[in-house]
Amino acid sequence: PGMGSLFLDEGFGTLDPETLDVVAGAIEELGASGRMVGVVTHIRDLAERMPVRFEVEKGPTTSTVGRVAGS
Repeated sequence: PGMGSLFLDEGFGTLDPETLDVVAGAIEELGASGRMVGVVTHIRDLAERMPVRFEVEKGPTTSTVGRVAGS
């Protein structure tokens, strides 16, 4: 059997917009096929394409994590 989950950590900031769109499409296809795909990114356009995301907000002494429903 293939991989059931995949976790990608950044590196997307070096991609041009067209390549980023191809990568985002591939991630969406993996998710649609039933795989769990986790992505760590600071690229807002990519994050907003994910169906569910968690955003980290830095405070003066600590950070908080909140769940955000995507598109």
